[in-house]
Amino acid sequence: MAADRFPIEAGHIMLFARSIGDANPIYYDAEKAIAPPTFVQASAQFTEDFGLRPKIGKRWHGSGKTDIGSNAPAEPAAAAGGGGRGGGNAGLHAEQHYEYHRPLVPGMVLHSVTKPGKTWEAEGRRAGKLNFSESITEYYDEDNNLVVTARSVGVRTERPATQG
Repeated sequence: MAADRFPIEAGHIMLFARSIGDANPIYYDAEKAIAPPTFVQASAQFTEDFGLRPKIGKRWHGSGKTDIGSNAPAEPAAAAGGGGRGGGNAGLHAEQHYEYHRPLVPGMVLHSVTKPGKTWEAEGRRAGKLNFSESITEYYDEDNNLVVTARSVGVRTERPATQG
């Protein structure tokens, strides 16, 4: 998911910190605030096509377990690299890594570029072949300076995992 425009505001930082239960005072001081480490994930709120958020005018049940319960794309996210939903060749989110090139502070306006990363395979004990793929999202400031690199790893299983 790439955000064309992701404004960093002190109120966003405070609400994000509250939502993750982090009481560090640096997140609550509008003059000195810096964003928490995983804050760039909030950029999903600034994209039109984020499948896990309700669409205006559509019913939403959030679970994705019914035909009206999800606005997510029919194809799993793992098909595009990284992330995914469910098991048995449907894809799972496996890892998330962040590299900060400088702190995120109020007043910044970021844009992001997402590109595929590496792919590899491994043999699983309970789900057969595991296909891993990376998705790399780079966040840039208004001057096109790289601020954050986020790397997501998704895995698709050959079949649903068996107990064992």
